[in-house]
Amino acid sequence: MIDSNQAATDEFHMGRALALAVEGWGQVAPNPLVGAVLVSGERVVGEGFHARFGADHAEIVALAGGRGDASGSTLYVTLEPCAHDGKTPPCAHAIVKAGVGRVVFGCAEPDSLAAGGARALREAGLEVSGGVRAIEAARLNEAFIWDRLGHGPWVTLKLALSLDGRIAEAPGVRTTITGREATEYVHRLRAAHDAIVVGGRTVCVDDPLLTVRMGRAPRVPPTRVVLDPDLGTPVDSRLVDTVDEAPVLILCREAAPSGRRRDLERCGVDVVPVPADGDGLALDAALLSLGDRGLRSILVEGGGRLAAAMLAANLVRKQHLLYAPIVLGLEGVPSVGAAVTVGAGEWSVVRSEILGDDTLLELEDRRATDALMEVA
Repeated sequence: MIDSNQAATDEFHMGRALALAVEGWGQVAPNPLVGAVLVSGERVVGEGFHARFGADHAEIVALAGGRGDASGSTLYVTLEPCAHDGKTPPCAHAIVKAGVGRVVFGCAEPDSLAAGGARALREAGLEVSGGVRAIEAARLNEAFIWDRLGHGPWVTLKLALSLDGRIAEAPGVRTTITGREATEYVHRLRAAHDAIVVGGRTVCVDDPLLTVRMGRAPRVPPTRVVLDPDLGTPVDSRLVDTVDEAPVLILCREAAPSGRRRDLERCGVDVVPVPADGDGLALDAALLSLGDRGLRSILVEGGGRLAAAMLAANLVRKQHLLYAPIVLGLEGVPSVGAAVTVGAGEWSVVRSEILGDDTLLELEDRRATDALMEVA
């Protein structure tokens, strides 16, 4: 039984480990973000985080900071230490070898190949406590956990909207809604995803780049994906012009014009047919196609019709809603129209933040929460 003082100490040091884990943002995929703190007595003697895919895990970095003297210490780590040989040796073995006396972790390892670290540590005689600030630790790696639990690609929806729920002044009008701080946030969000998805109409109206141009560049630039049933994406669009900077993938119908497909492919664009659903694409088939290409974390950025369709099909697990202090009125384009009421009771606000003049609301749906609680 852990007393209240020890519990408070555990939560404090886990908070530092969580902050450290974020330092690997955009650099570690397909691995998870992990932070670790090594404490001897009341003194922190080592800290670490997984900095880059293929580099030492957080536990190893923290142990190295202890200069090899970890005897009887407590190691705090946001994710259960791994117990398998991958790109690096098992962390559980290194922890035992270092003489650590106690291990405290946040959430359990969801990958069956890497799981078993806690059991291995206990069998070696260490005291092990799990579930400290577990839901926070799980949310650090929501897409990783969702994928490892066998649910396929994780879909996040981002919308910038006015107070009256509009995303543009009028149909076909490119409209800047939010300020610089919110824009910086979106670029950071992009850096943590494998793919950025928009509809073909958004490409024609906004001519977006969909690249990460603020903050630290991700190790692998996210693939820019356009759901464009009839291949209306202009060959002189900024997406196509910058195909050498980040991949461009267009999903279309089998019956899309073959000439348009050849023109885009000559420019370096990857064009892939998927099953149709009426005038559009079957969204579940589109996500399956992305997953087959190793794209596990998907950020949907627009437009309103695509957002509405994704929500109506119950494919979105997280929403990042950026509200600007403006009103666009009845002439403005609704963000998701009638679909805003679909499954409204399934969503909960898990975070809010002020970004300059704008307000961020982060919403999580019940399926996502249930999945994260499986490892919490």
